[in-house]
Amino acid sequence: MPAPGISVAALVSTPIKGLRICARPALTLERGGARGDRRMFLVDERGRMVNGKHLGALNTVVADLDEEERRLTLTFPSGELVSGTVERGELLETRFFSHSRAARLVPGPFSAALSEHAGQPLRLVAGADGSSAIDRGDDGAVTLISRASVDLLAERAHEAVVDPRRFRMTIEVTGTGPHEEDGWLGRELAVGAARVLLHGHVGRCIVTSRHPDSGALDLPTLDLLREYRENAATTEPLAFGVYGSVLHDGVVRLGDRVALA
Repeated sequence: MPAPGISVAALVSTPIKGLRICARPALTLERGGARGDRRMFLVDERGRMVNGKHLGALNTVVADLDEEERRLTLTFPSGELVSGTVERGELLETRFFSHSRAARLVPGPFSAALSEHAGQPLRLVAGADGSSAIDRGDDGAVTLISRASVDLLAERAHEAVVDPRRFRMTIEVTGTGPHEEDGWLGRELAVGAARVLLHGHVGRCIVTSRHPDSGALDLPTLDLLREYRENAATTEPLAFGVYGSVLHDGVVRLGDRVALA
């Protein structure tokens, strides 16, 4: 059982998959994930999903979505702002990882601005069925990592600190031992006013090697995980953190208590 005193240390989200992850004081967890999180994604000329794994420059762009006004604002490193109303455009067939996915083009100035910034043609789209662009669907609506796990990775990397945002996890908790969250699979977790059921471990990819602000490849996270996590009993290889589904909608705030049911 986890030690007493586990609490929420950080919450992050971004309305567009692949763009910079930003800290939030609170998030509303619901069946499709954190409200407003990864509601849109980017595709290339062939309709294939593109994220920070392919284009580190995307980490330098901040997206803010006012859901009530349906207004999206992109802030580029130069300070340039590109803003407009989010509308649903033409229907497109896209490839989301290895799966076919129907999506709607998001018209307006966004695709052109992001294409110019990234140096290649990109289109901003949203799932045709209104679902978010999270990697594992509703079963992976929420991801969680402990501060102790990140601190252990920093120790392995001989770094004073490692920014947890590079792992793009919805919730960071404090008050556990390193990788204690690995043993929580199959358990219900009360987080603030929400309840989450944890299903699996999050296998990592090269995007975690990129700095969360600059997008530069600056930390060999996969090599580090391979050194000490390759033989860990996890559901995905080179795992770091866990994922789960939302059983009960609710608001989660910084400092909220976390407890296993």
